[in-house]
Amino acid sequence: MTGASNTDPRGQRILILDYGAQYTQLIARRVREHHVYCEIQPGDLALSEVEAFAPTGIILSGGPASVLDDGSPDVDPGVLELPVPILGICYGLQLLVQRLGGQVEPAEDREYGRAFLHVDVEDALLGAADPANLEAPEAGNRVVWMSHGDRVLELPPGFLTVAHSANSPYAAVRHEERPIWGVQFHPEVVHTDGGSEILRRFVHDVCGCKPGWTTEAFIESTIERIREQVGSRRLVCGLSGGVDSSVAAALVHRAVGEQLTCIFVDHGLMRASEREQVEALFAESLGVKLVSVDASELFLRELKGVSDPEQKRRIIGRLFIEVFEREAAKIGDVDFLVQGTLYPDVIESVSVKGASVTIKTHHNVGGLPEDMRLELVEPLRELFKDEVREVGRQLGLPEAAVGRHPFPGPGLAIRIMGEVTRERLEPLRQADAILIEEIRNAGLYDEIWQALCVFLPIHSVGVMGDARTYENVIAVRCVSSVDAMTADFSHIPHDVLGRISNRIINEVKGVNRVVYDISSKPPATIEWE
Repeated sequence: MTGASNTDPRGQRILILDYGAQYTQLIARRVREHHVYCEIQPGDLALSEVEAFAPTGIILSGGPASVLDDGSPDVDPGVLELPVPILGICYGLQLLVQRLGGQVEPAEDREYGRAFLHVDVEDALLGAADPANLEAPEAGNRVVWMSHGDRVLELPPGFLTVAHSANSPYAAVRHEERPIWGVQFHPEVVHTDGGSEILRRFVHDVCGCKPGWTTEAFIESTIERIREQVGSRRLVCGLSGGVDSSVAAALVHRAVGEQLTCIFVDHGLMRASEREQVEALFAESLGVKLVSVDASELFLRELKGVSDPEQKRRIIGRLFIEVFEREAAKIGDVDFLVQGTLYPDVIESVSVKGASVTIKTHHNVGGLPEDMRLELVEPLRELFKDEVREVGRQLGLPEAAVGRHPFPGPGLAIRIMGEVTRERLEPLRQADAILIEEIRNAGLYDEIWQALCVFLPIHSVGVMGDARTYENVIAVRCVSSVDAMTADFSHIPHDVLGRISNRIINEVKGVNRVVYDISSKPPATIEWE
């Protein structure tokens, strides 16, 4: 987000109807990158709700289903009659074709992965037509990313072909008179040449959206909304030290100042010196009223004997709320709770027809008690993580606060495989500090999405000096990612890995072996639990 605006940046908006594609959030991120506000809603959203949203344009996402199957995700027929531009992607294209009078068939040769697209006619989204094929089949063509088992057999009345691929004769189509497009490939993924430009043309050139979704405009409008919502009443914020809660607290403090009190609950599962860093930044540097509570003994006592990761999360979430509410009651006369909820949290916590299964319980959304009397203030619930970081920088937070890697709400508890004990926490905390220090020294911290250590509940035979050892194993996990939906293990130079391993083994008592996790997501997740 760049630039400035004096209007609500959500004024012109794109509605993304979700049919369960793993790339749906990427569509939203690409639209946001072009400074246009968008939201993701279930694909079967009623016409009345679509009209109430008042979209400037509509995108139908991809999805794993087939439009040929009974009960497959559908669109309200009235949506396709609205006088706004529509773009169907993959399943969205096939849904447009099927519902507007064309035909879809199972493809004899399915397309997954890279394909070559040939643009047949000049088009507002795809640009100029490509030259005729030369000797090689890819000559004059564009690389796109396909992921489909069905294909269009016959276009609906009024549609024409814009582009084709080897296995998709109608890889891109448009209506001759109405602003309706469909593409069989995925322009939102980085593997598609010029994909981001296709989406830019749709939201800017076709829909006429102005680039008003900017950092400055968001801060300005959000401060106004916060002041309107809370008036002169008081708020509390659960501060964890992470990017989300830190930026949320700074933004609310900018809006209401002394009306905000932050509560930092030290559950004993933090990284090294985390509590001291939070206190120094917010209480000392920013002048935010801060209550800091050491509840580590309570959390460790309740976690005794617990190995199941979901149970760990539930216990930590419940205790956090209990401690937080107790401290908030001491403040007295509080009406609002500030949460650092982000847009992906909102999406993943809402049931969307056809969306992927829940992998693990989220710590922020859905964990609040039903009888909680505090009204929520969620200033970041419209933002993705990279947008939150930009807001934090604009608010003057130091790079160490806004640029830090994601850290889970349950903390180191889900980086200990098995029971959480003080005897396991301390070596993990030390190993983690060494890892972060070494990747910073190597200039790799900002290139890595997330770096972490995992304490494994196994012992390994080793030799230290002339003695045989039988001690603990630490797994190091560093991943590279854009948005955490997919991730690859970071290709850290061997000499850096060697220093990390050597220091952990030599400096952390009770550890005699370090391993490096080279799993990608999928199939693995970033965290181990």
